[in-house]
Amino acid sequence: MSDDARQDQQPDAKGDDAAREDKRASFHEEKRLGKVVDRDLVRRLAGYVRPYLWLFIGCLVLLPMASAMTLFQPHLLQLAIDDHLIPKQLDGLGWIVGAFAVTLVLEYGLRFAQFYLMQLAGQQALRDLRCDVFDHLQRLRLSFFHKNPVGRLMTRLTTDIDSLQEALSSGMITIIGDLITLSVIVVILLVKSWQLALVTFAVVPILLGATFLFRSLMRSAYREARVKIARLNANLQEAVTGMGIIQLFAHEERSLREYDTINQEHRDAAIALIRYDAILYAFVEMISSIAIAGLIWYGAGQTVQDVVTLGVLVAFIEYVEKFFVPIRDLSQKYTLFQSAMASSERLFQLLDTDEVIEEAPEALPIEAIGERIEFRDVWFAYNDDNWILRGVSFTIERGQKVALVGHTGAGKTTIISLLTRMYDIQQGEILIDGVDVRRYRLHDLRKLFAVVLQDSFLFTGTIRDNITLRVDSVTDADVEHAAEIVGLGRLLGRYEDSYAHPVKERGNNLSVGERQLVTFTRALAHRPSVLILDEATANVDTETEALIQEATEAMMAEQTSVVIAHRLSTIQKADAIVVLHKGQVAEVGSHQELIERGGLYHTLVKLQYTAP
Repeated sequence: MSDDARQDQQPDAKGDDAAREDKRASFHEEKRLGKVVDRDLVRRLAGYVRPYLWLFIGCLVLLPMASAMTLFQPHLLQLAIDDHLIPKQLDGLGWIVGAFAVTLVLEYGLRFAQFYLMQLAGQQALRDLRCDVFDHLQRLRLSFFHKNPVGRLMTRLTTDIDSLQEALSSGMITIIGDLITLSVIVVILLVKSWQLALVTFAVVPILLGATFLFRSLMRSAYREARVKIARLNANLQEAVTGMGIIQLFAHEERSLREYDTINQEHRDAAIALIRYDAILYAFVEMISSIAIAGLIWYGAGQTVQDVVTLGVLVAFIEYVEKFFVPIRDLSQKYTLFQSAMASSERLFQLLDTDEVIEEAPEALPIEAIGERIEFRDVWFAYNDDNWILRGVSFTIERGQKVALVGHTGAGKTTIISLLTRMYDIQQGEILIDGVDVRRYRLHDLRKLFAVVLQDSFLFTGTIRDNITLRVDSVTDADVEHAAEIVGLGRLLGRYEDSYAHPVKERGNNLSVGERQLVTFTRALAHRPSVLILDEATANVDTETEALIQEATEAMMAEQTSVVIAHRLSTIQKADAIVVLHKGQVAEVGSHQELIERGGLYHTLVKLQYTAP
């Protein structure tokens, strides 16, 4: 984040810890969503399922076949009792036992195939969803990431996707199968004995009422759980990233208390979900037992009166047990879908975030900068009324080395962010060869620049990977040439594997100077039209800084470069120095010209060289 942006986003001071905790919570938690229509969420999810519809159709074909095997088994049991066991006629019983075994084998085989296809389809759909979310994240403005903790975004791509995975891979088709099974069982029960069927169905309205009651409670609970897990992940990510500061300032106890508070809130939300789920599941089990007990009581009388046979009663009990199995499953799947809907709300809220840098409908290609870059009366604010740049105008000619100097918060880093279109200006124009940067293709525009920041960032991989960023157009010759200019090769001589040396997370196994040299080599190896150094040598020791300055001076003489530096000694040879003060250009000129002018730059140089 730029110095300017950091100033704008400092939290207001408050007088007590509770107020600060409220502020912290509001940062880590997402805004409360309004009423969501489940149908709209399902429609959007269906868009990811549609390309793999043939797999789901295969599941739908296999489901009734597997259900048929399941539902044929009680009928075989009825035949065995009524036609063979009660009359004590064992002839033919073996065929019934064999048929029962065949239905079991077919049932398990069909369910295996159905489950495999369902999992395959769900995983394919979720892969597409993950890619869409990640692609969308890459196109969002930097301001979005300044406002949203990494832990929250990680929750969207992990916990919420996992919730959808269970729904798509295990729930959606199963619900259809359960509904088919329930419908067939209802018909079978009515055909076998409508009196016993009515006794069984008497408890259904009670089940429907309980499900409706728990619907709103569980939906709210899942929303709350999603918020709490996002806040927990955000706090954990922040703590792990800043562990060095926590330990240096002996902040472990306070950090643990903060984490424990958030962890307890998450636990309470999870327990509420468990409570509702357990109550609903136990209620369904109780109703199932009551229904079977009533069936046995009423059916026994019907059997004694020869209204129904014993085989029919036994088959009825089997069907009733199978009738409540999908109802139990539906209650669990309902819980699952509540979680999926809550997760879908968060994911689609992220996908609907429109904080993207828009590209012109007929954007122009650009491969290189011909003559000049011009800032013409540029006004910019991160927040609507807090202007960071006020009417800034200056020109960078091709091949020039231009330095931006000024106090912290003057707008130096903001200028770089605007030039690369990390943000768009509110007023004025930024022109490259007379064309507004907003008219160029965004990808082409950003390829013109290579930026080296004060805080170097390295990816997990090798040193070569971090230089090339795995871009095929950056050859080994480009890497070695850039490394030779920067002096990286000499420093890497201590590693036997040289450029193949592994880089751990964020480059923690390299020194600060080595990390900065790698990023500097990365910038040069990509052959940019403009090289931007934003306090690039601030974290490098004096010897290494001198090496970089000397090695790159010849190359920069033929290449456009923009340098932001607090050490004014490093920019004395710049072709032009733009002095910024409170978001405005105070003066422009060479080092000698500005010294002779005796203005703000002269004051800055005097203060820096006379500072104790």
